Amino acid sequence: MKIHVLILFTFSLILNAFSQEKTAAFKGGERLRYKMSYSGFFRAGTAILEIEETSLKGKKVYHTKGYGWTSGMIKWFFKVEDVYESYFDKDTIKPYVFKRKIDEGGYKKHIITNFDYNSNKAYVQDFLKQKDTAVPFSNVQDILSSFYYLRNQEVKNIEKGDEIAIDMFMDSRVYPFKLRFLGKEVLSTKFGKIRALVFRPLVQSGRIFKAQESVTIWITDDSNKIPIKMKADLPVGSLSAELEAYEGLANDFKKR
Repeated sequence: MKIHVLILFTFSLILNAFSQEKTAAFKGGERLRYKMSYSGFFRAGTAILEIEETSLKGKKVYHTKGYGWTSGMIKWFFKVEDVYESYFDKDTIKPYVFKRKIDEGGYKKHIITNFDYNSNKAYVQDFLKQKDTAVPFSNVQDILSSFYYLRNQEVKNIEKGDEIAIDMFMDSRVYPFKLRFLGKEVLSTKFGKIRALVFRPLVQSGRIFKAQESVTIWITDDSNKIPIKMKADLPVGSLSAELEAYEGLANDFKKR
């Protein structure tokens, strides 16, 4: 697993503990900006997620773009420039196209996935390997569309200790994923005190993460449901992400 996964956890690991709500959690024009820090001492990079309304092959869709890069001392020895894009249905939020172009210290990927719902196959174009693959799928989300799909719902009946499973499609594979609800907290942030829902994704330990349960995510306990903080324990030190700016929210950003 690479550093881009840590950035994406900030956006997408809120998954599947919810029931449908009437109030939309997002709208076109929303933009979220996060500050990445290493061991709480110095800035490691920046991550941004933005969304707009557009059309794709005659269908009304949302186009979301997530990108992140390293800065400061980290950039000296590990340069990261990651870009992720997703086009998904405006009503059902099912993904149509997912793009991934990353450069992480020389580790590169450039992949575009098209989801065909007539054949229930994902057609994956790997531009660096010059390889095309067709992969069967059923009821999956890409990394970015899953974030919006589940934000548009509310945590109403979830209880502490509940675990939720979701299938996420990336590159040419479907990844099973679990998320555990830890409870509620009140966070002190640059925006004031914020009520938050706390989740812990169950991730694979090894090259990046210190242990299976080393990542914790705090989500605003309001109608927007945006990640406001993430912390991941690494083999050496820790990496954290905190919301530092936002605009275009669909609902009021509630404070305690």
